[in-house]
Amino acid sequence: MFLGWIVVLILDECIALSLSELASRYPTSAGPYYWSFQLASPRYRTVLSFITGWSWLIGNWTITLSVNFGFASLVAATVNLFQPEFVVESWQLLLIFYALCFLTFFVVAFGNKILPLVDTICAIFTAISILVTLITLSVKAEAGRHSPSYTLGHYDPTLSGWGNFSFFIGILPAAYTFSAIGMISSMAEECDKPTTKLPNALSLCVPIGGIAGLFFIIPICATLPDLTDVLQAPVAQALPYIFGRVTGSAGGGLALTLLVFIITFFCSVSITVAASRCTWAFARDNAIPLASLWARIDERHGTPIWALVLTTVVQLLLGLINLGSSSAFLAFVSVGVISLAVSYGIPIAISLTYRRKEVQGAHWKMPSAVGFIVNVIAVAWIVFELVLFSLPTVLPVTAVSMNYAIVVFVGFMALSAVWYGVYARKVYRGPPESDGLTIDS
Repeated sequence: MFLGWIVVLILDECIALSLSELASRYPTSAGPYYWSFQLASPRYRTVLSFITGWSWLIGNWTITLSVNFGFASLVAATVNLFQPEFVVESWQLLLIFYALCFLTFFVVAFGNKILPLVDTICAIFTAISILVTLITLSVKAEAGRHSPSYTLGHYDPTLSGWGNFSFFIGILPAAYTFSAIGMISSMAEECDKPTTKLPNALSLCVPIGGIAGLFFIIPICATLPDLTDVLQAPVAQALPYIFGRVTGSAGGGLALTLLVFIITFFCSVSITVAASRCTWAFARDNAIPLASLWARIDERHGTPIWALVLTTVVQLLLGLINLGSSSAFLAFVSVGVISLAVSYGIPIAISLTYRRKEVQGAHWKMPSAVGFIVNVIAVAWIVFELVLFSLPTVLPVTAVSMNYAIVVFVGFMALSAVWYGVYARKVYRGPPESDGLTIDS
């Protein structure tokens, strides 16, 4: 876990730096699909922008879905600390998920003015929570302590069936953690001096989050219960089980899990805000059905209320899939990472194709040679991520363990292609050059 975390930090920082240059050059809520349009040749720019935009939109919706459903699963798994025999039913999990979606909706819809304060509180609370968790786990260690070599470098190649490739399967959670870094660009039109503040936020989120994460991950690795038991944790949520075992009591496990609850709720609010802004921006450019409705702004609260409604309704509808098939639903969760990765990769690759000509005019940029190397690493990592998140996590493959994420992604993109052929090609001309663009001197 530790070594994989470090590897992912380095690779994802290459993506973050690549996106930072583009965000500085074109600071707009349209983000990746605007960048693709401006960077590509006139012949292909509209189609490439549309593809990037739909991948971006699908990624925003499904990654938000995954955060909220993961939150619901975490709540359900916490019950098992006190009721080990309790087995959560699909409909119960769905109701918890719906309650969290509605709670997040109302906070985002009516609390827009206090969101900057919420972000500040979140940062402070997260730092305190990490410190509390580090001290508690290090002191209690009821499940035993591991050696430094085990803590920092151990992984078990026998549990997944992938052999030594298990290392890469094991970095999936770390890769997921930083998959939404590009969603920061959706807030470009709600901050001052976006040509510098936006790339600063993008470029620093990985190292700051990564370093903070080490203080959370290392004590867990050092006091981890037997991996076989961890893999059997209820609702596939390991943290409540680990906290309960390491602290030696259900109450101690609950106390640490409550800290994670609060942090996850802050994350849910932030990612829902970003997804609603992405939806609004794409609707503003007539790229989705009923665009004029989703592009409306609630003047009283200063929020794209109908885009937020659409984002929430999509989550509620996709959540129903879990009633029929948990493996099919997990595909929708995994497709969020794939979709976002594609939306990042297209503009970075286009920029590389034209020898990074446009980003040379950005306020925030890397030296030319460094930027080229970083861009190449970013694209290569994105391609590998697409493969990695399409693989089943366990071998041999069964109907339940099969990963259908790539099938779902292709299906979504096929539907967007049909929409483009039937109607969108008549009205979508790409984002206007001044589409929310703010350049500060």
